[in-house]
Amino acid sequence: MLKVWPIDHINQVICGDCLEVLRAMPDESVNCCITSPPYWGLRDYGTAKWVGGDENCDHIETLNKHGGQRANRNQNGYKKLYMDICKICGAKRIDSQFGLEKTPEEYVAKLVEVFREVRRVLRKDGTLWLNLGDSYAGSNGTGGNPGDKQWTQPGSRQKSRPNIPQNLKPKDLVGIPWRVAFALQADGWYLRQDIIWHKPNPMPESVTDRCTKAHEYVFLLSKNAKYYYDGGAIGEPLSVAPHRPGNNLHSDKISGPNDRGGHSQWEDTKERTWCKSGYRNRRSVWTVTTKPSKEAHFAMFPPDLIEPMVLAGCPEGGIILDPFMGAGTTGMVAKQNYRNYIGIELNEKYIEMAQKRIDSTLVNKKLEFGGET
Repeated sequence: MLKVWPIDHINQVICGDCLEVLRAMPDESVNCCITSPPYWGLRDYGTAKWVGGDENCDHIETLNKHGGQRANRNQNGYKKLYMDICKICGAKRIDSQFGLEKTPEEYVAKLVEVFREVRRVLRKDGTLWLNLGDSYAGSNGTGGNPGDKQWTQPGSRQKSRPNIPQNLKPKDLVGIPWRVAFALQADGWYLRQDIIWHKPNPMPESVTDRCTKAHEYVFLLSKNAKYYYDGGAIGEPLSVAPHRPGNNLHSDKISGPNDRGGHSQWEDTKERTWCKSGYRNRRSVWTVTTKPSKEAHFAMFPPDLIEPMVLAGCPEGGIILDPFMGAGTTGMVAKQNYRNYIGIELNEKYIEMAQKRIDSTLVNKKLEFGGET
């Protein structure tokens, strides 16, 4: 565990347990956190160490095809890695990775603990942008979309079918994203918005009794009621002329409630302008395709999804934290846009990949909103 926080950790990916590293960081030392933790019940990333027992044992139980008692280990059957104690040699599994908790409640509790430390290290005007996928009870993966963010590398494997959690039925949607969001809200975070990540190219699903899932959630949370948010940096081009509040050029106006408890008037064919001229306030549905990488067989966190969070959530020269750095996309997009980063990652193989991607990233040419400076 880090005892002192050296300045040279800025623009580096630190190898270690994210909770231990966060506890070593000073208060109010980063501007923004952008991250996507391992999804619950999806994948074992191969970071475990076995203590005791037989060092030549593979710690894998072989079951018959129907999941019954262990068959002869020389027979072909259903193979399952022991998750706590190997019943063959007695070795104990030690692992700090997230996502392998036995219940949703355990997973949520661990994330609350991590993001409590994140809130401490954020500046008073800091924000958290949190991407999470969901799971189905008694199923493998996030509703049939395991390839959208997670990846396969040597030492990682698809997680075996989890037990059905208490109070859930087979085929129930677990609701992990909202469980986490409400738990963080109860722990002191301001839950400001749920952003829909719409995927035009979702992973196919072999289901016939529900729709194919083509979205995930990104939650915007803040440390305080007032926080840094540059809406102008992520505005969307207007398709029609803007409506200027208070003018007399529009006759068909509609009155309705606003988010401050009062009423506002707006007109149904134009757009109010809250950003710079010719742009509107960004909508809460972000359409971003997933993109494969030539470096490995997985679909990574898309840079186009990260960029609006970077631009809106952190000023130039600020520091962005990602406690689950993975393949390093947050650091890569931060560097492209004149921001610093601090990454934390448990898997050394991913750190090598992340640092390679970030080091090869070019800084974007500076642009004014809608054109060059």
